[in-house]
Amino acid sequence: MIRQPTPESVIEDLHRIRREISDRFGGNISAIAKDAADRLACSGRPIWKPHLEADESGSGATRSPPAPAGGFFGQGDPFVDGR
Repeated sequence: MIRQPTPESVIEDLHRIRREISDRFGGNISAIAKDAADRLACSGRPIWKPHLEADESGSGATRSPPAPAGGFFGQGDPFVDGR
């Protein structure tokens, strides 16, 4: 019989893995993020990047365009519609 993990054991595993990663980089969040970005770039997986438009305030800031009327998935937005 295969034993199903409990929600508590899954959370404990996540905390353990987070501690291991943090220890590996001496708690340096910037180093952890850089390593993750480097591994993602080397993975060959497609990476979604939003098209950014210049902010009209002239501050040099950028903003993402609004979502399409039908949602990102064409059938409404599942995060809003609950589908």
